[in-house]
Amino acid sequence: MKQMVPGEPLIQFNDVHVGFEGGDVLRGISFQVEPGETKVILGESGAGKTLLMKLAAGLLRPDSGKIWVMGHELAEMPEKELLGFRRRIGFVFQEGALFDSMSVADNVAFRLREERVDEMEIDSRVREALRFVELEGAVELYPAELSGGMRRRVSIARALVDHPPMVFYDSPTAGLDPVTSQTIITLILRGRDLQEVTSLLATHRVQDAFGLANYRFDSVAGASSPPAEMAPARACRPPTCWSCVTAGFISKGRPRMSCARRMRT
Repeated sequence: MKQMVPGEPLIQFNDVHVGFEGGDVLRGISFQVEPGETKVILGESGAGKTLLMKLAAGLLRPDSGKIWVMGHELAEMPEKELLGFRRRIGFVFQEGALFDSMSVADNVAFRLREERVDEMEIDSRVREALRFVELEGAVELYPAELSGGMRRRVSIARALVDHPPMVFYDSPTAGLDPVTSQTIITLILRGRDLQEVTSLLATHRVQDAFGLANYRFDSVAGASSPPAEMAPARACRPPTCWSCVTAGFISKGRPRMSCARRMRT
């Protein structure tokens, strides 16, 4: 597996086009995601947000344009290499996508067992991941016994359990009430600010983008909070920003990039 070059973007789209029988869906999409950055893709239903994430995961190939992820040009990778590549990415799917017949612990451990990790280490890492999302007490419960917000938190624990360098969040707050949605955004902030996880997040909620752009996780208070001193919004690069977020607005397949970043003084 090719190694990343220091200073290279983790994700880079260059003039990507995708169309189906009904016409173009994505036209001329270009953006990049730096290490430690969160990129939020905003758009209404059917705009192509999930399609874009499938492209970044190598599940689909573009009609034209180039996509690089973690130093790989995805179009040049055979399927066998893509399988190994995807194991380095954490995924949080819409509605959580948990296995109903498995307990919370087994859902979180699923990926580790697929990789044949030692059972003692699995137990330790599962408890660590559930502690991170504040669900250590739910180890033996099943998805049917959980609320919608709890299921989403288990999904985040499953995505983070093997410490991936990058996580894709597909509408992680969809269908949740405002308070629970903020809990999910706080967990994403926590992963970004404490574990330096690079994220690509698709959502239709403007509140999610502004929450990620304007807040950081306060490890002392154990909650999200705005930085003590904030300068006017302007472009920035890691590691000088509290929260590096660029919101990409997709409307009818045409990208419009808008800066939603704030610098600390």
